[in-house]
Amino acid sequence: MSLIAIFSDVHGNLPALRTVLNDIKKRKADQVYCLGDLVDFAPWTNEVIETIKSLKISCLMGNHDERIAFNHDIIPLKKHNELETAARLTAINHTKRTIKEDCKTYLADLPRQIKLNFNIKGVPVNMHLVHGSTRSNEEYIYEDHDLKDLYKMMDQTDILIMGHTHESYIRTIPSVRQIIPSARTQITEQIAINCGSVGRSKEGKPLATYLLMAISEDGIKPELIKLPYQVGKAIKGILESGIPNFYADLLINSI
Repeated sequence: MSLIAIFSDVHGNLPALRTVLNDIKKRKADQVYCLGDLVDFAPWTNEVIETIKSLKISCLMGNHDERIAFNHDIIPLKKHNELETAARLTAINHTKRTIKEDCKTYLADLPRQIKLNFNIKGVPVNMHLVHGSTRSNEEYIYEDHDLKDLYKMMDQTDILIMGHTHESYIRTIPSVRQIIPSARTQITEQIAINCGSVGRSKEGKPLATYLLMAISEDGIKPELIKLPYQVGKAIKGILESGIPNFYADLLINSI
C-alpha cells in the first residue's frame, strides 16, 4: 500500500503546518504534496516557505503565492465587506514587505499543476493536483459545483484534488472515462476532492485539515484528516505582528 498526503492553504500559519507535518510523519506517508497558498494572513511566511523547501515537498503556486511572487496588484473581492477588504489589503502588503528575496524567488518558480500516475491491478489511474481548478488558481470549485463542468475538467483524469476554497470534501461521481476492455478491474467512479486548509479553515472550527490517500491493490481510499493545533500560538503571533487583528479575531471566534 502507498500513502500520499496532500495539503493546501497554509497562509503563513506555522503552528498549524507543524501539526500537519508531524501527523504525516507519524503515519509514514510515502509522498507529500502541497497545493499552494503558503503566504498571507499569519506572520510566518518565511518560516513556512523554508519548512516546505527543507523537506523537499512538491508544491504548487497558489493565487496568493503568485501575487506575492510577481507583486501583482491587490484587487478587492466582491464577497468581502469593507472591514475584511481593508484587513486583506494590510495583510498582503505585510507579506510583500517582510518576505525574504529567496523565498519570493521560490514562489515564482512553483508549478501550477502536478499529474501523478499509478496502477491498480493493471488499470492505469491518474491523479491531477491543482490549487483552484484545472483552469485557474483563482477559481473556486465547491462540493455542489455543476456536474457537467466537473466532467469537463476531469475528462483526462480519474482523481482531481484541489484546495483554495478552504472547505474540504470528497465527491464521488460515476465515471465517464473510457475503460480499457482488457483490464482486469474497471474504474467505475471518478473522485473530486478538496483537501481543505491547513492554516485558515472556513469549516467552523480552527482545525488543520489535510488529505491522506491510501492506494493499494484493493483500490483507493481517501480520508480527510482534521487536527487541533496550537491556535493560541497562532493568535498570539498575529497580534504581535503587522497582520491585522481581524485574522486573530476570526480564530478567536471559531474556538
